[in-house]
Amino acid sequence: MSQFLDLPPLGAAQFAAIEDQVAALLHTTADVIVQQGEALLPLESAIRSAAHPGSTALNIVTGPYGQTFGNWLRDCDAKVVDLAVPYDSAVSPEQVADALRAHPEIDFVSLVHAEAATGNTNPVPEIAAVVREHGALLMLDAVASVAAEPLLTDAWGIDLCVIGGQKAMGGPAGVSAVSVSARAWERITANPAAPRRSYLSLLDWKERWTDAGRRALPHAPAQLEMLALGACLDRITAEGLPATIARHRSAAAATRAGARTLGTLTPFVPDDRHAAPVATTLRTTPGLRADDLAARLDPALPVQPGGGPLAADMLRVNHYGPAATLPTVLATLTALAEATDTPADAALAAAEAAWRAVGR
Repeated sequence: MSQFLDLPPLGAAQFAAIEDQVAALLHTTADVIVQQGEALLPLESAIRSAAHPGSTALNIVTGPYGQTFGNWLRDCDAKVVDLAVPYDSAVSPEQVADALRAHPEIDFVSLVHAEAATGNTNPVPEIAAVVREHGALLMLDAVASVAAEPLLTDAWGIDLCVIGGQKAMGGPAGVSAVSVSARAWERITANPAAPRRSYLSLLDWKERWTDAGRRALPHAPAQLEMLALGACLDRITAEGLPATIARHRSAAAATRAGARTLGTLTPFVPDDRHAAPVATTLRTTPGLRADDLAARLDPALPVQPGGGPLAADMLRVNHYGPAATLPTVLATLTALAEATDTPADAALAAAEAAWRAVGR
């Protein structure tokens, strides 16, 4: 432990260098602010900075985080138009376009890229194009998608892109980041309700850190978490971002193929095009409770029951970060087969074939 306690203080230059690494990962030249907390911090910061009384937001709900965003938007006294789709599917660009046409006053759109909790993912490039044509600001929750799916922040026109390090990046949960476009800064700066002198304030970071040349940190950084974030960014660079993305896609394809072969479990998200690469959610057959099944598995495996009302019927396999490997997928399928008294050989063969097919 002493080697960690004896580290020299993390300086502004090193902090800024880690921000620059995040910007490269997001393919953005916009300002990136690394905040000292779990990703809910920049998500709430972004919403409370951009939403205000008199604004109208389209809140796209494809999972539980969309519900949270709607609550924050309403707390800001914004008018909220919810566009909700079943949690086992994705929202389409056409649905978004229809909602924008029905409510031309919409000036802010909140969207989750991948929902790890429900295992679905949304077609962000196409949706972003629709939002941009409408002229609204787009906030994207990319916490579960960064490093597992392509994320071209500038090319797609994402104004506020929030990430966390704890999923596909394989890093810490205690720091997170948001990129802020010039359009977003204009809106936030003009918003009299934007937080100031607050841990939620993006404007405080802008004025005291970014606009000041990133020469002096506004407060003591979370040193160990920042170093861990830098280390996981270095690891992604060494592996290569395309290889990291391919590894997650392979893990998802292998898990889905193996589960389908088992017969006692089926993908909760039936359409492969809508399946997130970070987590595969599985629907149990009648009479087989997901929470009971999860309790029979080795707790070291990346498996848990669904949250809330989904705990009885949905199992979640978290194949992200270090768990996005073929041995982990095979070990998980083997355990599921044993727990359900199902032969595993066919499922393992299907998983291996799917992994190889994605890798080609």
